[in-house]
Amino acid sequence: MRLSRLSIAIAVALAIAAPGIWYMQRPQTVTTVMPKRGNVAEIVYANGVVEPRTWAKVTALVRERIVEQCECEGQAVEQGAILARLDTSEAQAALVELDARLRLARDDHQRLAVLVERNATSQQSVDRASSEVAQLEALVAGQKAKLESYILRAPATGTVLRHDGEVGEITEPGTILFWVGQPSPLIVVADVNEEDIPRVKVGQRALLRSDAFANRNLEATVDSITPKGDPVTKTYRVRFKLPDDTPLMIGMSTDVNIVIRVAENALTVPSLALRGNAIYTVDGGKAFRHELVTGIRGMKDVEVQSGLTADARVISPFPEDIADGARVTSAKE
Repeated sequence: MRLSRLSIAIAVALAIAAPGIWYMQRPQTVTTVMPKRGNVAEIVYANGVVEPRTWAKVTALVRERIVEQCECEGQAVEQGAILARLDTSEAQAALVELDARLRLARDDHQRLAVLVERNATSQQSVDRASSEVAQLEALVAGQKAKLESYILRAPATGTVLRHDGEVGEITEPGTILFWVGQPSPLIVVADVNEEDIPRVKVGQRALLRSDAFANRNLEATVDSITPKGDPVTKTYRVRFKLPDDTPLMIGMSTDVNIVIRVAENALTVPSLALRGNAIYTVDGGKAFRHELVTGIRGMKDVEVQSGLTADARVISPFPEDIADGARVTSAKE
């Protein structure tokens, strides 16, 4: 009787456990893709801004009020043309005062020069007066030069691309009031990380993307690379030549993809299918891990140089929780 009861208990336990055992052994469902052939490119990415090749900023050198400003935005100007004037009333008053002091100093010097000839004063007094005249002459010349900085002029022949500030506003030194340059040709200026710059060469092709022209293929060519990088941002400035018919406009921002090299008709797999160089394939209902020899790693695809056949069934995305040799079933089956 006891043996029969024991047998029944074991049978019941097995019956209860059996669904759990079957569940644990059920194959995990995965998604598989086939390797494909196509072109894959090695890309260096950067952010850029469209600028004229030739242009200059016109800034105020003194803190003063704008009293006159041309309405010339978008218009052509000659080099030296007056763009704006700043209030010179205080500077002119200072110049008048210096001129008055200079006249008195000169009169005093002439008077002492006559006296020294009559032995009525010392040569030392004449020398001091001469020195004061020279100092005041230098101050007057400096003040006249400073007054010239109250007039903002076009630094070169070109177009006024933009102007800021209005009559009556007070400018601070260094404030940019005008951008003057040639509206064409245009370039893209971008900062490239220092770890990528050794791969960037003059003449390389660059693919551009702009939100303003999201459906257009835009291209440029690496035109120049600054010899010295910025040690703070750890970047190098790279300039890209734009074609004459580019729709991009001055000031637009762009994503720049510099094409370093291209592998044509290469065997590729999705980037999501790899962790490092490891990949999983499905064969006979089981997942097997492989180490590949890879080449170019594009944004979406990776070039496979060896370690994978063209008819392999690759698990994608890479399965993080599957052991080598585990049973799997494909979602496409």
